Amino acid sequence: MKNHKLFSFLLSAILFFLLVPSTTFSQDYYVYVAAESEDEVHLIHLDGKTNKAKIAKTIQVGRYPTETDGPHGINISLDGEYWFLSIAHGNPYGMLAKYKTGTDELVATTDLGMFPASMEISKSTGLLYVVNFNLHGDMVPSTVSVVDPDYMEVITDIKTGIMPHGSRITDDGTKQYHVSMMTDELYEINTAGLNVNRTLSLKKNAMKMDGMKDHSDDSEEHKENHEKHMKDGTHEEHSKKENEMKEDHSGHDMDGMKKNDGMKMMHAKPEVKPTWADPHPTKPFVYVAGNGSDEIIEIDTEKWAVTRRFKSGKAPYNLEVSHDGKILVASYKGEGATGIFDLESGKEIAKVKNSRKVTHGVAISSDNRYAFLSVEGIGGEPGSVDIIDLKTNKRIAVVETGKQAGGIVFWKQVAP
Repeated sequence: MKNHKLFSFLLSAILFFLLVPSTTFSQDYYVYVAAESEDEVHLIHLDGKTNKAKIAKTIQVGRYPTETDGPHGINISLDGEYWFLSIAHGNPYGMLAKYKTGTDELVATTDLGMFPASMEISKSTGLLYVVNFNLHGDMVPSTVSVVDPDYMEVITDIKTGIMPHGSRITDDGTKQYHVSMMTDELYEINTAGLNVNRTLSLKKNAMKMDGMKDHSDDSEEHKENHEKHMKDGTHEEHSKKENEMKEDHSGHDMDGMKKNDGMKMMHAKPEVKPTWADPHPTKPFVYVAGNGSDEIIEIDTEKWAVTRRFKSGKAPYNLEVSHDGKILVASYKGEGATGIFDLESGKEIAKVKNSRKVTHGVAISSDNRYAFLSVEGIGGEPGSVDIIDLKTNKRIAVVETGKQAGGIVFWKQVAP
């Protein structure tokens, strides 16, 4: 009887190891990261069994060998066969470069706008949408370039805000989101229509053009006040005051104000200074990094309103929502750290110190196990990729890279 039980146990154990998917065993993880001040892209390899990581390959990029071209944004094609890189500098324009994954050979290039930055490809249209950040140009509205990644041709340029950044697309591919850093706005683009659908002010007490307060952050308070006015009979008087305020502002010569004030209205000092936007994989939310206001902002895209603000570390720069939608990982550029948030509660559940200062980009592995953070470093310091185990929220590895590690993207995970 005992032998029979032992045999059954051994048989069950063997079947378990044979039938359980290979993802439960060690995996190899691969990430591409751009070193902006070295004109290099590194392929980083993490051994999931040993938690050891290294540079598997270094690719020289750029078109002018004697100048720093500045590789900035990086992303992968939908089929994983190619990777795309925005080259920020140029005379005067930057460019988009297409490389073959695996061999990392250059396939094609195309010119973009001034200082092209982050990008992503839509599952719906198959087109690539890249923001032209225009870091060194005049403080004027910039564009989102829409590129056919197969033919490497620019289809159109969509006019957007001042210094746009953080081009990320919904899982169904129908909407692209990015922020305007200098006007504190979130932009939504219809990927098929190739037009801006909506814009939303991210300021806490945003004022609309008619001079009325935008109640997106205090809708409950507004509702309570409205009910109070109805009960005490002052609703009519309250409405009259609101109309008077509208009339006061409606008479302003907006064009004259722009001419006389040197476009001061457009160039008002940003409060939120948003630098990144990432939609939730399954819910109607977009999350924005408030680099100037030290917060993560949640926007309900059905209500088109700010619903929550999470207090963060200093100067969040990039962020990414995990593929299961449970956590958010944010880079704190101002304190050399990484914040990990539980999205249900909106609380920061961990803060991990990075290997050096100026934390930049975030990429999460497809199994939600690891977060890869690019860290720029200061001056002549090398950059790095810090790897955090999202089960323990501990840093497990550091890989030194070329100077100013910035754009980063997860490529693949495979069984060894």
